[in-house]
Amino acid sequence: MWLLPLRCRLQLEYDSEVQTLRSEGAEALTAQCTALHSSVPGLPGALPLPRACRVLDQGEGSTCHSASVWLTESVFFYQKSCQTGEVATAEAAVQSRSSRDAAVQTDQSAVPDVQQGACVDDSGVLAFLRRVEEVVIKELNKNVASRAFDGFDVNWTDQNRTVLCLHTLSYPEAQDQHLQVTGVSWNATGSVVACSYGRLNDGDWSTEKSYVCTWNLDRRRLDPQCPDLVVDAPSSVMCLAFHPSQPSLIAAGLFSGETVVWDTSKPEDPLIWRTGMTDDTHTDPVYQVHWLPDAKHGNHIELLSASTDGKILVWREERDGRLVVAEGFALVAQQIPRSAQLKKLAWGEAAVGVTSLSFSHFNPHVFIVGVEGGFSLKCSTAADTPAPRRTGGSVPLRAPAELTFSPHSGPVYSVSCSPFHRNLFLSCGTDGQVHLSSMLQTQPLISLQLSTKYLFCVRWSPVRPLVFAVASGEGDVHLFDFEKSSQKPAVSIKQAVDECPVYCLEFNTKQTQLLAAGDAAGTVKVWQLSSDFTEQQPREMNHLEQLASELTD
Repeated sequence: MWLLPLRCRLQLEYDSEVQTLRSEGAEALTAQCTALHSSVPGLPGALPLPRACRVLDQGEGSTCHSASVWLTESVFFYQKSCQTGEVATAEAAVQSRSSRDAAVQTDQSAVPDVQQGACVDDSGVLAFLRRVEEVVIKELNKNVASRAFDGFDVNWTDQNRTVLCLHTLSYPEAQDQHLQVTGVSWNATGSVVACSYGRLNDGDWSTEKSYVCTWNLDRRRLDPQCPDLVVDAPSSVMCLAFHPSQPSLIAAGLFSGETVVWDTSKPEDPLIWRTGMTDDTHTDPVYQVHWLPDAKHGNHIELLSASTDGKILVWREERDGRLVVAEGFALVAQQIPRSAQLKKLAWGEAAVGVTSLSFSHFNPHVFIVGVEGGFSLKCSTAADTPAPRRTGGSVPLRAPAELTFSPHSGPVYSVSCSPFHRNLFLSCGTDGQVHLSSMLQTQPLISLQLSTKYLFCVRWSPVRPLVFAVASGEGDVHLFDFEKSSQKPAVSIKQAVDECPVYCLEFNTKQTQLLAAGDAAGTVKVWQLSSDFTEQQPREMNHLEQLASELTD
């Protein structure tokens, strides 16, 4: 900070000296300035000469004029920076230029020759071959003529018979009432399963409130104990069936004999049709409902119901929400052998109580009926034989039975027509047996004793011709595969503990790996079947045809 005043002071002295030396020559003035500048210690750089200094060399009279620079000199500041040189970068890749495979082999000479020095008795071998020649040729000829391996295809893939439980569904309020799952059904998309709650072991008239529950298994946050929809029913629901093409319609048969239809897309008021209690209504519980295509009314669907009162009724919907009888059938004692255990009704005729029903997949008029007397009957909706006249009823009833099959030793609880063969069907009942029967003969083709207790339900697989499932009173679900064995199950699944009966089961026709089963504990389990039960095997249809034809002969 002291340099600026010093510089100003020096500049003043410098100006005064210039005035006194005006008469001297330019060289003397320059020498004086230089000496004056060097006499000041710490002064940075050389002091510049006075601005506008002019030396006039005019001989002895030469003069030097210098203008004052006080407050006119500018102060200069300098700013500098530096930068390192640019850093050079480069990328390079390395790859081998060649590859080589090498193998190691033992020296051939290192392997000892086991044949070397061996002694072979050619005459003994020849004698042995001549001795067994006749026997070997005889057996080879028998193999050529044998049909034991006809149609056999080697399957080198690993067999996977794993069955997993995907969901255990229940409705706690129904379980608190000790209600049982009496029926299960899949909707038309295969994503929703429904179950009906009621009592199958209740022999008296029941007016206890019951339920129908549905779960959408595709829902992201499925709660197995909280159904998506709960429908209240005025009495026990004994059976139910989803509409074959409209996913929201579901029909049910009640213990009271009434048949109802709900629309699950209307949760506030789902009831859309009902039969009501009329002269046409069943007088016994309805154990089977089935949707029928209505050929007379185009896209309309008719609903069939079967009851232990011996009647099979076909209902048609009306605009006012009523179901009215379109036609009806009655099974009567005159159509079955006298040995059957019959039920006497008040109207004086011996009627045959219907417990189950299954329609043919090849003929829409043909169906199989299971009855309380232990028989299975082949029936037809095209039958025109009139049934004995009953009191009441708005339409005349016809007798549909055409053929009676060899009976079980107790009531038949379930029948199922094969979806792959027009004549084969299965039946099961209280004798613990499953009968494989043909509609072309009265005697069963195969009788399987599966349980010492009741068998409640049997169903053919919708995708495997030789596979079917059975629900037992011991709490098991048995899966049979006739391709593997015709005498024992391929897999037995434990559905319920403490031998709690399994009352119903249904295969999913859309998602064919799923099987739903309901039990007396009020739970529905959804089982996932392995590919071994869902993928048709090579020549399986030929095996089914061979099974039916050989046993029939």
